[in-house]
Amino acid sequence: MDKKIVIVFTLLVGIIVLLSLWCFFLVKENSLQKVLLRDQEVAGKAVIFARLFIDKVLLSLGTINFDDRLELENAVRAVNDQEIFSEWQKFTSAKDDGFAQKIVGNMLKLIINKIAP
Repeated sequence: MDKKIVIVFTLLVGIIVLLSLWCFFLVKENSLQKVLLRDQEVAGKAVIFARLFIDKVLLSLGTINFDDRLELENAVRAVNDQEIFSEWQKFTSAKDDGFAQKIVGNMLKLIINKIAP
């Protein structure tokens, strides 16, 4: 009788350990999936901003109107990436064309790295 109790108890402990390990790996995989999903969301929003930037700024023939600038500002904020936003702020406050051009290069590099790391 005592032997059966020990065997049942050992089996239960083993099952509990296996279930605990399974839960641990599920939680770990879930957190990894959340990170990957966030990266995909950032990449998608970065693509939207990059397209707007190319259309409204790089391919523009004149000055950027208020509505386009507001659209760009909202798009860059939606990316929710501090590095890209920081470069955007540098670009919008640039005083000369040479500096602005360098910032555009840096910003586009950052966007490409977010899209395809």
